[in-house]
Amino acid sequence: MPPEILDHPVAVHSINQLRRRETPPEQFRRHCDKVTTFLAIAATRDLCTRKDPFATPLEETDGDFLDTPVAVVAILRAGAGMVDSVTRLLPDVAVGYVGLERDEETAEAHRYYHKLPPLAGRRVLVVDPMLATGGSAEQALRAVQAAGAEKTDFLCIVAAPEGIRRLEKGFPSLRIFAGAVDRGLDPKRYIRPGLGDFGDRLYGT
Repeated sequence: MPPEILDHPVAVHSINQLRRRETPPEQFRRHCDKVTTFLAIAATRDLCTRKDPFATPLEETDGDFLDTPVAVVAILRAGAGMVDSVTRLLPDVAVGYVGLERDEETAEAHRYYHKLPPLAGRRVLVVDPMLATGGSAEQALRAVQAAGAEKTDFLCIVAAPEGIRRLEKGFPSLRIFAGAVDRGLDPKRYIRPGLGDFGDRLYGT
């Protein structure tokens, strides 16, 4: 299915601040947090709820409460910068990590770390700020499927059409939530116009 693209003006503003070459790391992290929060809200607006009775200071009433546990799985290293935004938003979140390193010659990813919580029965949000070729995302999604994930969404801040097509082909039921879809990949398979190396800019390295 086609990706859902953020169109809220606050999110769009923050995405363009992330693109700016002169944005310093502390501001970069703040805008990453804002965009990730918008993405997580979009991805979780259909979570199941249950009605429970409770007391206000004035009377007994009832209301809707979340009834779907969630897991967030970050693709290292840059995806780690999106985790806190999700865990602040949602009250019952398990966290996992998949470490993938890109080969600069082939642009394909090799896994070096893999630690996942139990995923059966949870809505799983796989997060990585950049969806370029889709190789890292595909490996991470295969890993969470193998760990028992039944319903998975992929959240990214910037995506290339090439990566979107790869995930749509490999995971027809996957929902992709993106801050923006850029023009495409250059010969080195970097997203253009993009925003540079997300991890380097996030951590000031």
